[in-house]
Amino acid sequence: MTLETGDLLQSILDSLDRIDYIRPDDIPDIELYMDQVTTFMDSRLKNAARNPEVDKILTKTMINNYAKNDLLPPPVRKKYSREHMLLLIFIYYFKGILSISDIQTVLKPITDRFFAGNEGLKLETIYNEVFSLEREEVEVMKQDVVRKYHKAQETFSDAATEDQEFLQTFSFICMLSFDVYVKKMLIEKLIDSCSAKETDTTEHRSRHSRSDKKQ
Repeated sequence: MTLETGDLLQSILDSLDRIDYIRPDDIPDIELYMDQVTTFMDSRLKNAARNPEVDKILTKTMINNYAKNDLLPPPVRKKYSREHMLLLIFIYYFKGILSISDIQTVLKPITDRFFAGNEGLKLETIYNEVFSLEREEVEVMKQDVVRKYHKAQETFSDAATEDQEFLQTFSFICMLSFDVYVKKMLIEKLIDSCSAKETDTTEHRSRHSRSDKKQ
């Protein structure tokens, strides 16, 4: 695969076409033990791993750590519901770019308000709404990758022939990395904003509760 032949670009585009997500209907409509959870997640997300034969999608230790860090509500009688599975899928995608504390900030309000239908709206509805955007976003991403690829091919035109291919690949990597860097920075700013708002809301509820008790 080289930038010169375009094989690398086609390989990337093919990978984007293979991106998929676990639909709620694919999740067994029964509660699962931990071994069943890890087996299911592994079978559904293995193809998304960088090294499918080596990388672990989800392990018992990971699940226990998520529960320990309040990313995941505890199982009921050692069994995990569909909603547990949906949260684990969110965690799987978030953990590649966010810290555990940031994931906690993002998911805690979702879990507190909507896990087990606490406020009417189901977690499954939220999941479907978010992932319904996936196909459209993949197409936009493919167009952007193609643009960056052609831009990278225009760089280092004066470099020695034996260096040009690598340098153009380096340009491509840098452009993609800058995109990730900026988006990660934006995500972190949004998370900080959400954290501040959540703190204000919690303090307001606490003051309101104390006021009610005095009355």
